[in-house]
Amino acid sequence: MRAEAEMGSGPQPTGRALRLLQVASFASSFDRLAIAVMLVVIANELDSSVHAVSQAAAAYFLCYGIAQVCWAAASDRLGRVRTMRLALLLSAFGGFVSAAAPDTTWLLVARGFTGACFAAAIPSALVYIGDTVPVRVRQAPLTDLMTSTAAGMAVATVAAGAIAEFTSWRVAFALTAAIAAVLSVAMRGLTEPPMAARSRIGGSLRIVLTDRWAVLVLVLTLVEGCVLLGPLTFLPAILQANGLDVTMSGALTALYGLAVLVFARLVKRRSRRTAPARLILIGGTLTALCYVLLTATQAVLPVVAGTVLLGAGWAFMHSTMQTWATDVAPGARAMAVSLFATMLFCGSAVAAAIAGPLVDADRFQLVFALALATTVPLVVVATIGRRRYPPRQA
Repeated sequence: MRAEAEMGSGPQPTGRALRLLQVASFASSFDRLAIAVMLVVIANELDSSVHAVSQAAAAYFLCYGIAQVCWAAASDRLGRVRTMRLALLLSAFGGFVSAAAPDTTWLLVARGFTGACFAAAIPSALVYIGDTVPVRVRQAPLTDLMTSTAAGMAVATVAAGAIAEFTSWRVAFALTAAIAAVLSVAMRGLTEPPMAARSRIGGSLRIVLTDRWAVLVLVLTLVEGCVLLGPLTFLPAILQANGLDVTMSGALTALYGLAVLVFARLVKRRSRRTAPARLILIGGTLTALCYVLLTATQAVLPVVAGTVLLGAGWAFMHSTMQTWATDVAPGARAMAVSLFATMLFCGSAVAAAIAGPLVDADRFQLVFALALATTVPLVVVATIGRRRYPPRQA
């Protein structure tokens, strides 16, 4: 029974199930990134600073990460689908509270709560696929899931910017809340993977934290969150500092999501013929090139080019790290993937907290120089580690 669960040989997900998982991933990423393009607008309306509002984004990332272990425990006890439905319902509540926030304090609390609830959406979808799809063909549906995530990011920066400029930033938060509520109902027909061979939370943690490869992946993912997600939060604000309006800065930042969409398709085609270590190296190199460019200049065209490079880097590197995370501890997959997400978004929260005051002080060059200095060792260690990793499943 344990071997069956480890091989991902549960009931194969239907096309409808995969589409619902993709929509949930879309909604989660839309909600997570929408605030980036609206930082200046929210700060002006609430009579606050960009740094203060960015703390709401940091709180979202931090709570998103910290909540992962709790959702992993819930997933093993309640089931993957029930956990996703509960999380989406709570996300809807948090989103509507965010839309009604009267000041930055309420916004910080509401966004933190919403992040903690949306935390179950993408990781539970990853685990669901891990439970039901064999590892030899798993990167394809995982890449499709990442594509939906990227689409959410792309649409968020365009739609949230336009919504904030022509109606209100509150409408953007209410929109994702409504989508989450609908999804919670729509997912009630999904088939649960088998519950056998799932450990208690203590046992799952022990399996993951005593596995040296799992620990390596988690440490690398923490750093990955710093370099691939942290600076992304501030790209629209940097474009707005160049004189662009909210809608235009959002439209240009949407090139990040479009780049992920395009390059994710390339990764999907190459994943069976290209070694994972090489995919990580390609993605890391593209990310480093992004930060070399943005350290040199923060004019509009270089920022746009850097946005595309960062999206390409995410497509190559993160999808490969994500697939690696589903394989390192198959006996505790839910916990491993949840800790993976914890590290990713804790890293993002750390980077956002460090970069926020620097962005307020217009020290953009230092932000990107720090990102570059962090990217290089990450790529080297991740590439070597993945090359030496012994395959555990057929």
